[in-house]
Amino acid sequence: MNVICSTLNAKFIHTNLAIRCLKAYAAPDFNIQIKEYTIKDPILNIVTDLYQQKPKVIGFSCYIWNIEETIKVVNLLKKVDPSLVIVLGGPEVTYDTREWMEKVPEVDFIVMGEGEQTFKQLLTEIQNNHNFKKVPGIALRENQQIVITPQMNKLDLKELPSPYRFPEDISNLGKRVTYIETSRGCPFSCQFCLSSIEVGVRYFDREKIKEDIRYLMANGAKTIKFVDRTFNISRSYAMEMFRFLIDEHLPGTVFQFEITADIMRPEVIEFLNQEAPKGLFRFEIGVQSTNDFTNELVMRKQNFSKLTRTVSMVKEGRKIDQHLDLIAGLPEEDYASFRKTFNDVFELRPEELQLGFLKMLRGTGVRLRADDHKYIYMDHSPYEILSNNVLSFDDIVRIKQVEDVLEKYWNDHRMDATVEYLITNVFPSPFDFFQEFGSFWESQGWSRIGHQLEDLFRRLYTFLEHQDVAELDVIVGLMKYDYLLKHKFKPRKPWWEASFNKEKRTQIYKQISEHPFILGDSFVELGLDEKELFKHTMLEELTFDLSEFLTSGKIFKHPSCLLAYFDPMNSRTQIFSYLEK
Repeated sequence: MNVICSTLNAKFIHTNLAIRCLKAYAAPDFNIQIKEYTIKDPILNIVTDLYQQKPKVIGFSCYIWNIEETIKVVNLLKKVDPSLVIVLGGPEVTYDTREWMEKVPEVDFIVMGEGEQTFKQLLTEIQNNHNFKKVPGIALRENQQIVITPQMNKLDLKELPSPYRFPEDISNLGKRVTYIETSRGCPFSCQFCLSSIEVGVRYFDREKIKEDIRYLMANGAKTIKFVDRTFNISRSYAMEMFRFLIDEHLPGTVFQFEITADIMRPEVIEFLNQEAPKGLFRFEIGVQSTNDFTNELVMRKQNFSKLTRTVSMVKEGRKIDQHLDLIAGLPEEDYASFRKTFNDVFELRPEELQLGFLKMLRGTGVRLRADDHKYIYMDHSPYEILSNNVLSFDDIVRIKQVEDVLEKYWNDHRMDATVEYLITNVFPSPFDFFQEFGSFWESQGWSRIGHQLEDLFRRLYTFLEHQDVAELDVIVGLMKYDYLLKHKFKPRKPWWEASFNKEKRTQIYKQISEHPFILGDSFVELGLDEKELFKHTMLEELTFDLSEFLTSGKIFKHPSCLLAYFDPMNSRTQIFSYLEK
C-alpha cells in the first residue's frame, strides 16, 4: 500500500518531526514516503507532485500556519482522485475535531493527539479489515455520521524507534533545522498554550537520544533545535545533556533550547559560562508578561526577579545568545501594562526580543473562556486577537507598529550603539522609541514598500529630524559607526555625504602614514601603507570623542576622526579613531 506523510512547512529550512515519527513507528509494516512543501509553494504544484506518486493514503500534519493551505491541497486532491484516503493529524485538528470533519468533507479520518500507534493501526485497518471503530483516537465517517473513538493511554516514549536516521534526510541536514525531542508534555498550566493540556512530562531514553545526536552531527546537522517545552524542568537531566553536548559537539553545530529561566539554578549557569564554547547554545525564554494579575489569570507561575537573575547571568557569561518572547493581548493586560512589560524585559537587553500577539488556539483555556474577557479574534488560523475588554483594535495596531521596527532595528542588530543611545538618552523608554518611530514609519507608508540597508539609516535620520531631537550630530555619528562596523567590505555609496573632500582626505592619510601611532598600537600592528589606506579604509569626522564613548559610554564633545579598516583577508571591519587638534 502506497502511503505518503506530508506537510506544508512555514519555510524550506524547517523540517517536520511529527511525520518522521509516524514513518519510523509504521516501519517495517508500512514503507511511508515523506513529502514536505512550504506554504509558499503553488497549490497546484503540490497537488501534482503528490498525485504523480499514485498513493492510496496521504496523511497531512496540520498546524495553525498551514491549515488553510492544507485544506486547499486536500480539496484539489479529492477532485482529481476521489478514491484517495485523506488523513489529517496534528495540534490544529486534534481539538474541535467534529467541526473539522464537518467543515472539510474531503477528509476521511482525523488522528487526534499522539499519533504514532494510532496512525499505524489505522493504516492496518485501511489495508485489511476496515474495522475503523477499533482504532483509538480517530474521527471517521460511517453511514453519513461522524464517529469519534476514545483516545488510548500515552505511549512509553522509551520504546519508540528513532525518527532521525532516514537516508533520504542526510543530504539536507546541513541546510535545514533539525528538530529533536527528548521529552513530551509540560509541568505548567499556561492557559494560552496547548502544552498545558497534557498533564506531566515523559522522557525518551537518554542514551538513544545521545546516539541520535551523534548520528545527526556526524552526517552534517548544523542547527539542532530541541522542541521540549521545558528543557530544564529536571536539573539533573539538563546538566547531563549540557555536559554531553559540550563534550561531544562537532565544530559549527548550534543547539537551541526552550528553557524556563526562573527555575534555572545559578550553579547551572555558572557551569555553562565556564564550560560551554561561545555560540554552541541558544536559549529561547518565554516571558510573555510581567503583570502578576495577568499571569495569575492564565495560571502562569513566574518569578520575574529570578528570571532576571538567570538572563543577566547568562548575558554576563557572553557564551549564549538569548531570545525572549512577549505576548500582547493576554487577559487584563492593557496598553499601559504592556508598555511596562516591554520595558521590564527590554531592560535585560536580550539579543532578540520577539513581540507576538495572543492566538486563541483551539483547545486552550483562553479560547474556552474568551467571553470572560470579551475577546474578539480571527475566525480562521492563526486565530489572532483583534481586541478584548481592555485592549482596543487601535491599541493592537499601535503595538504592531512597535513590532515592525523592533524587528528591523533591534533584533537584526544593524545599529546597536545608536539604538542604545536613543533609548537611554533621548526617549523616555525603549517602548516609547519603538512606538513613536513605528507610528512615524507607518505614517510615511514605509511599511508598504521594501528597503535596502541604507534606507533603514535614512529613515531613522528622517524620523529623528522630524522629532527635532537634541544632539542629532552625535546620533548621526553613532549611526555612521554602526553602519561601517557592520560592513565586511568598503561600501560604495554610504547614506551620508562624505565629511572630507579629496584634498583633506589625502592630507589625513599622509598624516596617518607618517604617524600611525595616533590610532593606537593595534592599528600600528596592521602595517598599512598609504596605498592600502586609500584602498581599504574610510574616513569620517565625528563631533564627539569616539574612543571615550566606546570605552565608557559617555559622550564628550570634541571633534574626532573615525577610520574604518575593511580587512580584505578576513572579511571583517575594525574601527579606529583619534582626536583632532
